[in-house]
Amino acid sequence: MDLGLIDRVAVVTGSSKGLGYASAKALIAEGCRVVICARTPDTLQEARRRLAEIGGDGRVLAVVSDVSREDGAQKVVDQAVTTFGGIDILINNVGAARGGGLLETTDEIWKDAVDQTLMPAVRMSRLAVPSMQRRGGGSIIIVASIYGREAGGRMTYNVVKAAEISLAKSMAQQLAPMNIRVNSVSPGSILFEGGSWWKRQQDDPVGIAEFVQRELPFGRFGKPEEIGDVVAYLSSSRASWISGTSIVVDGCQSRAF
Repeated sequence: MDLGLIDRVAVVTGSSKGLGYASAKALIAEGCRVVICARTPDTLQEARRRLAEIGGDGRVLAVVSDVSREDGAQKVVDQAVTTFGGIDILINNVGAARGGGLLETTDEIWKDAVDQTLMPAVRMSRLAVPSMQRRGGGSIIIVASIYGREAGGRMTYNVVKAAEISLAKSMAQQLAPMNIRVNSVSPGSILFEGGSWWKRQQDDPVGIAEFVQRELPFGRFGKPEEIGDVVAYLSSSRASWISGTSIVVDGCQSRAF
C-alpha cells in the first residue's frame, strides 16, 4: 500500500532509539523527510546515520535538544521549518515518570512526570500547528500507553499517559477545521535494547519470563517496528477519517474493552 508520504516533513521527538526511532524509520522508508531529536548527541547522530542509509543523507535532520524546555522545543520546530520548509507530521514520543505509591511520591516527582511527558506534547503541538495550517493540514500522533487506558505500571505513569490520550482527543476536536488529525497510539509492553523491559529482563530473567507467560497472550513482547508501522499509517492520508481516537497496539495484552 502506497501511503502517499513522499516528501512529507515529519518531526519525531525522543527519536534516537526505541519507539521514536522505529517511527522515524517507518516514516523515512515511506519517503518522508524526517527531523529527529534527543538530548544525547552520540546516540542521536548514530540514529541519523542509520536513517540516512535508508532515505538518503539530505532527508534526515538531527537536532540535539531537550523538548521538555520551551527553548528546546522551539529550536526543533525552527530548524525543521528552516531546513525542510514546514511540518506536516508530528510524533510526540517523549516521556518519563518516576515515583511509587501515593505516600512516597513527592510533589516534585509529580511535577517532573508532567514536565517530562505531558508538557512536551502540548508544547510541540502548539508550535507545529501554525506550520501545518499554512500547508493545508497535517497529522499529530502522541505515543501514549495501554496504561493510560487502564490501571498498570507506576501511578505517575498512569496519570500522564491518561492525560496524553485526553489531550489527543481534545486537540483532535479543536484542530479538525484546520484539516489536522490528532490521534494517540497506546502500545503494550515493547522490548528493545536499552529500554525499560530490556533492563528488567537483564535484572530478572526468570521473573520477566513469568510475566510474558502470564500477561502476553502471544507469548512475546511487542517490537518497536510494530508501533512504527502503525504510526506511519496514521500519519498518512490513508487514515484520513481516523482522528480523536487511541489505537491500541499490544498483542491483546490489555483488558479494557
